Amino acid sequence: MLTASARLALPDWIHAEVDAAALYPTDEARMALAVRLSALNVERGTGGPFGAAIFDAQGRLLSVGVNRVVPESSSIAHAEMMAYLLAQAATGRARLNDGHPGITLAASGQPCCMCYGATFWAGIDTLLIAASAADVMELTEFDEGPLPADWRGELRQRGITVREGIARGAARAVLAQYARGGGTHY
Repeated sequence: MLTASARLALPDWIHAEVDAAALYPTDEARMALAVRLSALNVERGTGGPFGAAIFDAQGRLLSVGVNRVVPESSSIAHAEMMAYLLAQAATGRARLNDGHPGITLAASGQPCCMCYGATFWAGIDTLLIAASAADVMELTEFDEGPLPADWRGELRQRGITVREGIARGAARAVLAQYARGGGTHY
């Protein structure tokens, strides 16, 4: 018999560590949450060194995600994909900005080729990035996959604003900590 459903879940510690009612009014506050989630995921041994958070135009938290590839045995369980999945479930919208402009994704690492592609269809208006793909590949054994040469331009062409380097040092520190710990790289 074929499997007809699948389930992905964030680690149990998420609810204790994330204040779902808090407002995150600035890019720095939004990125601080994403990077903190990535650090907690490494410290607690619940997945890879990536965190993501999605916010509405007022800075209200819609969802969070951390990398769960190994614990969930799923190549799609990247932090961004987990955040998309959970935000879409919470809002009932496949395109998060459909009738609700101003959706922001804060990602502790530059989205890989899979997460980059999903960003178009998830309905993200602003993409905040901490560590670059070059940082990820320099500090870990992760392969971020092929991106278009002008990936920023492709996002801009689709109306997505990109801001990079927010909390880059803190995100790089999490990547380095993960690599020093001998993390599994997928």
